Amino acid sequence: MKRFLKRCFLHYYHFIVLLFFVLLFPFFYFYSRKESRYPKFNVVRKIWAFLSSAFSGIFYQYEFESNIDWSKTYIICPNHTSNLDISSISILLKGNFFFLGKEELLSNPVMALFFKTVDITVNRDSKISAFKAFKKLSERLENGMSLVIFPEGLIGNEYPPKLHEFKNGPFKLAINHKIEILPVTIIDNWKLLWDDGNKWGFKPGFSKIYVHKPIDCSQFNEEDDELLRDLVYQKITSKLDYKL
Repeated sequence: MKRFLKRCFLHYYHFIVLLFFVLLFPFFYFYSRKESRYPKFNVVRKIWAFLSSAFSGIFYQYEFESNIDWSKTYIICPNHTSNLDISSISILLKGNFFFLGKEELLSNPVMALFFKTVDITVNRDSKISAFKAFKKLSERLENGMSLVIFPEGLIGNEYPPKLHEFKNGPFKLAINHKIEILPVTIIDNWKLLWDDGNKWGFKPGFSKIYVHKPIDCSQFNEEDDELLRDLVYQKITSKLDYKL
């Protein structure tokens, strides 16, 4: 019965997400047409994330290690176990931001609107695609847009999940551009919706998210990317407890 109810909640969640996307679509479409409108696009994205979560019974509780100066540009690095991660990070952030995601997201009719405009996709198996993505996101960072990138690069098959090794890319970017990294530990999203929910369903509840103190990358050299990677990994792990 419990499994059946979680499946029913999953269908309800998908309905709510789609409902608010359709209602907000005119705003998404208009603000996605020009880069100068991207800040307002992200305001609508935050509204969509909040409404779809709240009407599904999901509420995020944010704890901050220190005050965050949202006027700065950051590379935000959260762990990744759930489709809820995008909503919880969107609600958290202030200012202008974009996500980096895998190319397969373009096949999703909802996500395609985002990743063909504000957000950027990359095919990790293609050096040309990786180069184009790197060039484009570098321009965005230089223009003051914060980047959200999940350094694991995937949601693993393990349940309960585990924290996978981080890719070096985000940390090379942070060092090259002298941009602070903002590590984020998403603690409970996987308990409510693991991955896309198709296996274990969905349940409403509260999710705790810990926002670490930003890491100043100006003192790191180009060859220090692995050192920075391991530092971020340790910080995220310090607040993580993948136990049922």
